[in-house]
Amino acid sequence: MKRVTYGILLLLLVAGAFLAGSWYTRRETVAPPAPGIAPAPGMPPDPAHAHGGPANPGPSSAAMSAGTVTISPEKQQTIGVRVSPVEKASGRHTLRIFGRVAPDETRLYKVNAGIEGFIREVSAVTTGSQVKKDQLLATFSAPASLSVIQLYILNLGASDRIKQSAGDRSVEAQSAPAAAANIQQRVDQLQNLGMSVLQMDELKRTRQMPESIRILAPADGFVLARSVSPGLKFDKGAEFYKIADLSRVWILADAFEDDAQYLRPGIRAQVSLPGQRKTFGARVAEVLPQFDAATRTLKVRLEADNPGYVLRPDMFADVELPIAFPPTIAVPVEAVLDSGLKKTVFVDRGEGVFEPRQVETGWRLGNRVEVVHGLTPGEQIVVSGTFLLDSESRMRLAAGGTSAAPSKDPVCDAAVDQDKAKAAGWVSEFSGKTYYFSSVDCKRRFDKDPARYVVKTTNTGDEHAAHGHAGGHHHQ
Repeated sequence: MKRVTYGILLLLLVAGAFLAGSWYTRRETVAPPAPGIAPAPGMPPDPAHAHGGPANPGPSSAAMSAGTVTISPEKQQTIGVRVSPVEKASGRHTLRIFGRVAPDETRLYKVNAGIEGFIREVSAVTTGSQVKKDQLLATFSAPASLSVIQLYILNLGASDRIKQSAGDRSVEAQSAPAAAANIQQRVDQLQNLGMSVLQMDELKRTRQMPESIRILAPADGFVLARSVSPGLKFDKGAEFYKIADLSRVWILADAFEDDAQYLRPGIRAQVSLPGQRKTFGARVAEVLPQFDAATRTLKVRLEADNPGYVLRPDMFADVELPIAFPPTIAVPVEAVLDSGLKKTVFVDRGEGVFEPRQVETGWRLGNRVEVVHGLTPGEQIVVSGTFLLDSESRMRLAAGGTSAAPSKDPVCDAAVDQDKAKAAGWVSEFSGKTYYFSSVDCKRRFDKDPARYVVKTTNTGDEHAAHGHAGGHHHQ
């Protein structure tokens, strides 16, 4: 009897265990835990399900521009990819331009013939010689000058007689002003003929007709040109010598039109000759209105002292000018790919992911270019290997049959990739037109008051982004 009872109890226990296991299995199948649901109070969240995915999902491709590429560290090293942080700093740059030494035109002297004649004697001074003021250069004879010289000597004698009778109230004493005017007239005529003040003083002292008229150096300097030889007949206006005082010279430099706008009179510069270590201080005097259409450059004139006459006309010179800007974002020129229609940089998104981003640029000096829109401080961008990344990006686009469509954020005034904006949901409709945004904040501001950022043109019906938004600026 007891054995029958134990058998029945054992059978009931096995059946109960089977039914309990079946019920638990069915419950697990019908009601699995939903991802993202908060755990019971006091229990820590499961990192694998807190956001419906893995704990470290990495960069999201849905929020990236079309053409984003992933490059392994090994391949990055092979193609020479190098990244650098984007920084906003005060813009102090050095503009380097190429120039040529020229004589200061205010210190350039030309010795010309004031009358017809012929050269008698020529000194040993030649082109390139250094001369002193009033140094003898040559002599010439001019028969037509004899009458003027004779009148000068006669007027001097008349003036002497008037001075001797100055105490008397004679007719000659009363004619003193007229005599002085006659002498001045003859002096002007002799200077016009080419006679120096020294030779006129000699005539005044000797009262004798000279055999020839002497050509003297008008100032200290260097002979740039000589056009005389013994026996040479010349006409009125012929140039005998060209002499330049080179103690101070000009530097005529070529600056691209984009660079010339930053050069102002008074800016200090450093001038050096190629292959020489010595430098010279210079000062920007003027940006000349001359424009060279072939090289698209403007002429900049600098003035420089020339101790030791090291700087000679037509020498080439290197010019360095410091240019200061307010704080701004400036990146290496190599980081920006300019296709003519758009400018692109590659942003390092981490884990070997590089995203192409359109930017707007401003000034460019040397190897730095200003980025007006498209980058923020702290981001990492590619500064070397950009062309190979661009090739990889274009191949990805071609293989996928897509293209990155550019647009303009009407609120934040930034370049926007339409594909990226669509994927992120940064898109709004207003008056039948679609607008794309560079961030969710810009979209929210637009949605609050679309009319503030969109202007309807009554004549054409076109809509344009407003440029008067707070904190923004327009760049051409």
